[in-house]
Amino acid sequence: MTELSFVCTGVRADRYAAVPTLLFRLCITAAEAARVHALALRCQLRIEPARRGYRPDEAEALSDLFGERSRWGSTLHPLQFAQVSLVVPGFTGETEVDLPVPCSYDLDVAAGRYFHALREGEVPLLLLFSGTVFAGAGGFRVHPVPWHKEASVRMPVAVWQEMTEAHFPGCGWLRLPRETLDALLAYRSRHALPSWQATVESLLAEAGDDGTAPPAPHARLLQGAAARPLSERTAP
Repeated sequence: MTELSFVCTGVRADRYAAVPTLLFRLCITAAEAARVHALALRCQLRIEPARRGYRPDEAEALSDLFGERSRWGSTLHPLQFAQVSLVVPGFTGETEVDLPVPCSYDLDVAAGRYFHALREGEVPLLLLFSGTVFAGAGGFRVHPVPWHKEASVRMPVAVWQEMTEAHFPGCGWLRLPRETLDALLAYRSRHALPSWQATVESLLAEAGDDGTAPPAPHARLLQGAAARPLSERTAP
């Protein structure tokens, strides 16, 4: 077997992608400068929230994922972020490639809620590799990438913010059932409101909520429900 090692040397936002995308720079090394004809690589990315600290406002925003801060010793489990594939061209000894990771800004997704809650610092990520290696100096030998291959990287929160700002400048994104959208549209029409922003602001004003108070306990998700424990790799 051709022994491979993986190192993630950095993360940046792809400013020219059609959808929000992060580019993870991978350095892949084949032991003894072996020849690799091609590598069909799969990568599972996880957020490891226990490996960083949190400001009070970040902790409050994360309470619907992990519960109250006093419970974080038992609820701060890894979160699934993404699972992607990449075909790495042939190389000898060592190569560097960009691993594109399309991202969702959907706040119903646990990873999206987690990133949205952070204001500064870094996000600890773990990249878990699998796939198929096509190698050999005098022909093809095919063997799997061992499942223990992994790499860690700390992505600056500013990179995520740069990516989302490029695609959603000054805005957020919410997904609502069709029935709720129809009801909002009817409310907007009845009150002759010029925009969706004016519609939501009107509803908040009617409710007597200026947007500064934290959500009522019954309005939050069941604590810990969105951040289910992730203790082993999922099948590719």
